[in-house]
Amino acid sequence: MDEPVPVTRPIDYGTAKLMPDVDRARAWLLTVDGAPQSYVDLDAPAHLEFEYVRRLAHVVDVHTADADAPLDVVHLGGGALTLPRYVSATRPGSRQHAVEADRRLLALVLAELPLPDGSGIETYAMDARDWIEQAPADSADIIVADVFGGMDASEGTDGPESADGPRSSRSARVPARFTSVEYARAAARVLRPGGVHAANLADGTPFAFVRSQLATFATVFTELALIAEPAVLRGRRFGNVVLLASDAPLDIAALTRRVSADPFPARVEHGSALTRFTGAAAPVTDRDAQGSPEPPDGSFGIG
Repeated sequence: MDEPVPVTRPIDYGTAKLMPDVDRARAWLLTVDGAPQSYVDLDAPAHLEFEYVRRLAHVVDVHTADADAPLDVVHLGGGALTLPRYVSATRPGSRQHAVEADRRLLALVLAELPLPDGSGIETYAMDARDWIEQAPADSADIIVADVFGGMDASEGTDGPESADGPRSSRSARVPARFTSVEYARAAARVLRPGGVHAANLADGTPFAFVRSQLATFATVFTELALIAEPAVLRGRRFGNVVLLASDAPLDIAALTRRVSADPFPARVEHGSALTRFTGAAAPVTDRDAQGSPEPPDGSFGIG
């Protein structure tokens, strides 16, 4: 049997490379311009390498009392479709929509890392904000916003969204159009009552961006929570923060148990502690929204 070999292709926004994992027979790491983006094990889609992807998976796992019940999930930002594959494997019968702006990246992933038959995953090569604004109302149980792209700091313009893992500093910024009150309202319209919006963000002390996101989503949703490593929350380093928003109480106890048992444990902040953390931060609109801060070099690695 031939050994798998790396695959390198130009994509719309850089160069993608798929590298086989020497320790797992059909596992692959996707990088874009040398930065890790996604990790997929085709034989074991429930195996998750990146820390923050495991935290998003925990959100899926605790969403209903029946842990096997199928869900309708929207993924904004596709990458190698790691989380959609996880949901398909752990929640059979789920209906999922994965939106990726980089058409050639999506084509590469579907060709080299094909989805299993009957996965229930539909993919779309288009802008994620446009997709969510066109989606039917009350059609999703969970929206996962993992939308990152390069930005022109001098003009404040957004580049492409992409991927489901750590990024280089050149492409590791949440575009402004996914950070506003208008975006939050669009997402809330698509969610069913009790649905959850889970956003992967990146920030560091003094957390001006995350605080503004908490204030922004609080104008639309009644329940909020943050999941992050203690070192990130204490301002010791830049890192991923998962923001949860819903119109119904979140299962904080179940989430806390799961994230604290991870190889790299995380904390769940909510309630009065989160209100204090938000402080006097103000919500932002499309008119004044800005993307997340550019991370320092070497901020992200493989979890």
